[in-house]
Amino acid sequence: MRIDHATPPPSPTDVPDAARQPRVVVALHEGFFGAESGTGFSNRAFLTALTRLLPPGRLSVITPHVPQTAGAHDRRWTSEVQQMLRQVGAEVITIPEVQAPPDSIHGSVQLCDLAGEAALRIADRASRSLLIGLDIPFLGLAPYTSPAMDLLLIPRSTTALTRPKDMSRVRWERDALRAATTRGGRIGAISSHMQGHLIVSYDVPRKSIVSVPNGLIREEMAKPVGAPPLPFNARAGFLLAMGRAVPTKGFDDLLEALRILKERKVRTPHLLLAAVTADEHERPTSYQEDLAAYIRRCNLDATLITHFTPAIRAWLHNPALRAIIVPSREEPFGRIPLEAFAAGAGPVVATTAGGLAQTVVDGETGFTAMPRDPESLASALHRALTVLPRERDRLRSAGAALVRSRHNYAASIGSVIKRIAPWALAPSPTAEGRGR
Repeated sequence: MRIDHATPPPSPTDVPDAARQPRVVVALHEGFFGAESGTGFSNRAFLTALTRLLPPGRLSVITPHVPQTAGAHDRRWTSEVQQMLRQVGAEVITIPEVQAPPDSIHGSVQLCDLAGEAALRIADRASRSLLIGLDIPFLGLAPYTSPAMDLLLIPRSTTALTRPKDMSRVRWERDALRAATTRGGRIGAISSHMQGHLIVSYDVPRKSIVSVPNGLIREEMAKPVGAPPLPFNARAGFLLAMGRAVPTKGFDDLLEALRILKERKVRTPHLLLAAVTADEHERPTSYQEDLAAYIRRCNLDATLITHFTPAIRAWLHNPALRAIIVPSREEPFGRIPLEAFAAGAGPVVATTAGGLAQTVVDGETGFTAMPRDPESLASALHRALTVLPRERDRLRSAGAALVRSRHNYAASIGSVIKRIAPWALAPSPTAEGRGR
C-alpha cells in the first residue's frame, strides 16, 4: 500500500483530540489513473468537485493501483488528477491491485477489505469522517464503518441492470446495500430512474436514498484544446456513437437501423462507432468482431473504433458532426447527451432506456426511440437528419439550458454533502483564527 502526502500524517496517538480534523474519504475504482467508461469521467468530476467544496487538507482518496503498462492507465490523466489533489493537500492511498475482476464478488470483497481497512485508519486520526464508496466494487464498505463515520454509497449501475441472470452477484449487492442502510448509511441515486430501480429491485428504503443527480463540471463544458484527426470518410459529415463494447449499449441495434435506412434509399453520413475497450494491445472482443462483421456484410458506411481514448469526446465539438446517437438498451443515467448539449452538438438521438428519458425528451432536446427497436431508431435518426436548421438550433439551446439548470454536478454534490455531513464543509477553527 502506498500513501502520498504533502507531509507525512501523524499516527493516531500523536494527534491531540483538539487538533483532529474531519475527513471525507472517497474510495473509487476508476477515474484516478484514467477512464474506461463514463464511470471514470463521473468519478473524476466527483473528486474535482470535492477539491473545490472542502476546506484544504480534508480530502482522502483511496484507489487501487493501475500499472503504467495497463491499457486503463492514462499518464496525462493521472498527472492532472495528482496535481489537482496536491494543490488542496489531499491524501492519496493506493491499495494493491486485486487479481480478481472488480465486477466479480471475490474482486469486490477484496477491494472493500483493502479500502475499508485504510478508511478505518484515516478515521482513527479524524474527529469525524464521511466514507464515500463510488460505484459497484465498493458497495460492501458497511462493515468498515465506525461510530464516528458516516457512509454514502453511490452505485452508478447495478448487476440487475447489466447482467440480470447473475443472481449471486445481484444478491451480494442487495446484501451489501442492506448492511449499509441498516447501519444508517445513505445510498446516492444518480437519476430518478436509478432511485426507482434501487427501491424496487434492491429493496433499498426510500428514506435511505439521497439524490445525487449526475452531471458535468465546468471543465467538461469547455471546448477541448486538441482532438484526434477525423477519419477521411468522416470529414464531409459524420454521425457519432460511443461507449463500452457491451451489448447493453445497443450498438448492434444502431447498425441494424442504418441497414434499414440504406434499404429505404435514405443517405446517411459516415458513422464513427467507438465501441471500445481500454486495452489497445488486446484482440477485439467477440462483440467488437460481431459489429465489424455486420458492417462488412451490409456494406455500411462506418468506421469501427475499438480502443478508448478520452480525446474521442472532442469530436462532439467538430462542425462536421451531424448527430449523436445513444442506442442503449439499459442506461442508469447516460452522460453522453449532456456532453453533447454542453458542446452545442446535435441533434441527439437516444433511446428512452433508463435515465436517458430524463435528458433526451422527444422534440424538446432531441429525438427518441424505443430500446431494442432498430425500426424505431431508424425513424428517430431520419428525423434528426432532416430537421430544419432553426429546429436544430432550438434543440441545441434547450439541451444547453438543461445542463446549466439541472445537471451542475458540483452543485449536486455540494447539496448532498451539506445534507448528510455539513460538518465536512465547515472551516476549521484554526483556519478561522489564522484568517482573523
